Amino acid sequence: MPHVSATMLVIWRRVSLCSIPAVRTRTCVRWQTHTVSVVGKRHASSKKYSDTVLLPKTTFPIRPKNPAAEEVEIQKVCGFSELYSWQRQQDRQKDFILHDGPPYANGDPHVGHTLNKILKDMINRYKLLRGYRVDYRPGWDCHGLPIELKALSAGRDNFRHLQPLQIRNKAKQFAEKAIRSQVDAFRRWGVMADWDNGCYFTFDKQYEAKQLEVFYEMYEKGYIYQDFKPVFYSPSSRTALAEAELEYKEDHISHAVYTKFPLATLSPGLKDVVGGRQNISVLTWTTLPWTIPANEAMCYTPSHDYSLCQCKTTGQLYILASECVESTAQVLSTHLDVLNTFPGITLEGSTCQHPTIHGKVSPLLPAHHVSMAKGTGLVHTAPAHGMEDYSVALAFQLPVFTIVDEDGKYTDQAGPDLQGKNIFSDGNETVVEQLRSAGNLVHEQDYRHSYPYDWRTKKPVFIRASLQWFVNTNSIKDRAVDLLDGVRMYPEGTAASSLKAWVSTRNYWCISRQRVWGVPIPVFYHRQSGKPLLTKESVDHVVSLVRSQGTDCWWTLPMEELLPADVIRKAGHTDVSEFEKGADILDIWFDSGVSWAAVLEDSGGVADMYLEGKDQHGGWFQSSLLTSVAVKDSTPYRSVFVHGFAMAEDGTKMSKSLGNVVDPNLVVSGGKNRDKHPAYGADVLRWWVAGSDVHSHVYIGTNILNTARDSVLKVRRILRFLLGNLSGFRPEDAVLYHQLRPVDQYMLHVLYQYAQKVTDAYENYHFTKVQYLTLGLVTKELSSFYLNITKDRLYCDDQTSLGRRGCQTVQFHILDVLTKTLAPVLPHLAEEIYLHHTCLGEVQSVFKSGWFETDPGWHRPDLEPLWRVAEDVRDAFNRQIESANPRLYDVAIFASSTVYDMLNVLQSEETSCTSDLCEMMMSSFVSLHPEDHPENSPISGTKQTLSKVSQHECVMSGPDGSKELATFTLHVSPASHQKCERCRKYVAESPTTPCDRCLAVMADSWAT
Repeated sequence: MPHVSATMLVIWRRVSLCSIPAVRTRTCVRWQTHTVSVVGKRHASSKKYSDTVLLPKTTFPIRPKNPAAEEVEIQKVCGFSELYSWQRQQDRQKDFILHDGPPYANGDPHVGHTLNKILKDMINRYKLLRGYRVDYRPGWDCHGLPIELKALSAGRDNFRHLQPLQIRNKAKQFAEKAIRSQVDAFRRWGVMADWDNGCYFTFDKQYEAKQLEVFYEMYEKGYIYQDFKPVFYSPSSRTALAEAELEYKEDHISHAVYTKFPLATLSPGLKDVVGGRQNISVLTWTTLPWTIPANEAMCYTPSHDYSLCQCKTTGQLYILASECVESTAQVLSTHLDVLNTFPGITLEGSTCQHPTIHGKVSPLLPAHHVSMAKGTGLVHTAPAHGMEDYSVALAFQLPVFTIVDEDGKYTDQAGPDLQGKNIFSDGNETVVEQLRSAGNLVHEQDYRHSYPYDWRTKKPVFIRASLQWFVNTNSIKDRAVDLLDGVRMYPEGTAASSLKAWVSTRNYWCISRQRVWGVPIPVFYHRQSGKPLLTKESVDHVVSLVRSQGTDCWWTLPMEELLPADVIRKAGHTDVSEFEKGADILDIWFDSGVSWAAVLEDSGGVADMYLEGKDQHGGWFQSSLLTSVAVKDSTPYRSVFVHGFAMAEDGTKMSKSLGNVVDPNLVVSGGKNRDKHPAYGADVLRWWVAGSDVHSHVYIGTNILNTARDSVLKVRRILRFLLGNLSGFRPEDAVLYHQLRPVDQYMLHVLYQYAQKVTDAYENYHFTKVQYLTLGLVTKELSSFYLNITKDRLYCDDQTSLGRRGCQTVQFHILDVLTKTLAPVLPHLAEEIYLHHTCLGEVQSVFKSGWFETDPGWHRPDLEPLWRVAEDVRDAFNRQIESANPRLYDVAIFASSTVYDMLNVLQSEETSCTSDLCEMMMSSFVSLHPEDHPENSPISGTKQTLSKVSQHECVMSGPDGSKELATFTLHVSPASHQKCERCRKYVAESPTTPCDRCLAVMADSWAT
């Protein structure tokens, strides 16, 4: 290259001679000289080639230094707290109502809250981007035993001495504190809502008033009634429980017994069977010996056979089901000789003696609930302490006496030996001793089995008959199950079948609780008769008081104000002193179950979606459905989304004792020891949710969080690269589609397909698929393909060249689609992109810009066969070269006609260093020839020595779906040119002179 002075720069431009016949393009060039003035203080000799390379420029950091602090700042700058109110003010044609199931206000936020709230927020943010006006009011279940027990836990020994208002005040303060803690966490996780003015609470006056209105409407329609019947009762909580408030301990150990009930009178048929034998007993087995003092009958199955047996060890005579003889003998470690076998109906009319109460006789009665799977096929029946037992009592008019009080202790009706003793400890042992003393204890054993526990106190419950209020779900459930067919369930199939199973097997719902922290059942009882006074006038009056004063009025106001004289007169009475107010409160599932009436009034009591954990099949999903069907004969939801539970990453349940509890706030903000507890930020937590199989168990732990963080950083690096490449680009610089190069058009086709698939995934709430598709686009289509092969064009072409602008146009669309795809899951990252996006002009929130738009014209399936072939050729080339740097090589492709015709679209000239094909191969030069070209034949000399020749096959797809094999041959040789110090490709004629492309670019950019 000629000498360059301080004031003049000589630029050499290569001029193609490809139009001259018989002249090779790659090697035959001539040079023209252009003289350019150098302006400015800096001398040309001090300027570097790298100064003219258009490297990515952006202020977007490659990784956040302090994710927690930076996300908080992004929330402030980008108006996270105002976004919900802003979108509610927009005039939009579509509304999306996601009704928030109220979490308990009974403690600090945990990963269950994280999973639930982030799932809801991802859906809401997606709907907002799609043009919906989102209706989402976060709520809290503020009443009930969970809160009451925690509020009183510090003084548990003395809480029974507190007055109701003292308990209610403590519980309310505890709930309010828990709500504040949870709100702070939900805000920090980026959950979009009006946290200051748009939440609902079940202890709000208006909510409580609406709840009582629903209660009376159901009562008036006959769905609510009062009855004396067995219910699950928790002595540790001193209240009745619904089935949804139970959990079953699988390894509970009961002191089980085999007991004999001596026959007192024999039916005529049974007399024929025994044939004059004496001292015969029916044999029964129970895991609840404490219920034997309440026995009123012995049940059998008429359709099964029974046997008269003799114990080989003792000689005693027993009657038991024929199917159970062998298994019973094994338990008793003896042999039972079968003396006679007879149908169960033969037992009808017989009676037996009570095993512990002298002179009491129990009838033998037929029943369908008797099982042959365990025991003896004869079931001892205590109507006050069993659901099926109670049904038998109703059918045969047996007495129902409760001999156990609210503390689980025997009353005086159980007799002096049992009075005051606990049924789970010394009371149970005393009954066993009574059986032994009476000679009726045949065998005793410790029996491990599943047993119901109070899910709050983790203590065992028992069944106890008492006067309670019930919803007659038996008259609602069939209609409710039918209506569920019109509800979209996620996941499909299992969610619907599970909810239907819960509803269809529920015959009644106990809604009264013996506590004070909750909404009182607005009933008054006549002191003499015990009959309830519950009229429209009495309830309307109480509702008006609650609406103005809250439910504390039930305890603060005198009876004269709760039950005015005019209300009493309309009920046919004259004196308020004849009545006393009820002491029961409504079940909290009733509290939350009527939220559709209290919160969704503007939408007719219907939400587009309910989204909660799978435990709500027996809870909120069900209670909402039953109350809604009872009142308005419709479901309260159009769709139901069910998620699983958070588990430790090793598959175990989280517990403090195991030390595997994950604190979401610690995950987001980090701990004092950042090595042990790094600050991941809220977006990593959200990415974890999106990547989890949310309908099953959701696992979380350090390894899983680290993987989530690494994935977010991987996506972040691609976004940063895109932002940097778009420096100086404006939307008006975009290149028209028909002017784009084939590789650019193909990338838009890939982007179009991705956009369609990811939108469909969002529409069906398949967040794992959203993540999978996005990571695939980032790692495969962008990082390993398009962004990699187009670097040379972006960095080294002229800034305004059509090729570079075309690449920027594509990357502009990629960034738009990718940012908005990520926004519902990673809102902090998406907003940060917008803060650094120089192409947008005035900065605005990504959530105010709408969903991405992709041109249907980008959809070009016809390009796919071309790029499959091109990829096959590139892969073969990469396998053949020895270096990881393909620029060190030139490659000549000799292709069969079908392959040649395709590749010719990517490279029209015979040899090129800038074609789409060369860009794809990333080599220095690519030559494309038909397979019968002379140079594809074996030759001798230096060229053959330097080249590596290999033959390959690829599969060609026809338009009709047919497949055929096509061939191509690669001649790979070391680069024949010198390295260009500007573009780093081996395309220069001299090691001291840039290539002609770079010289042409520098003709404009070198001057300063």
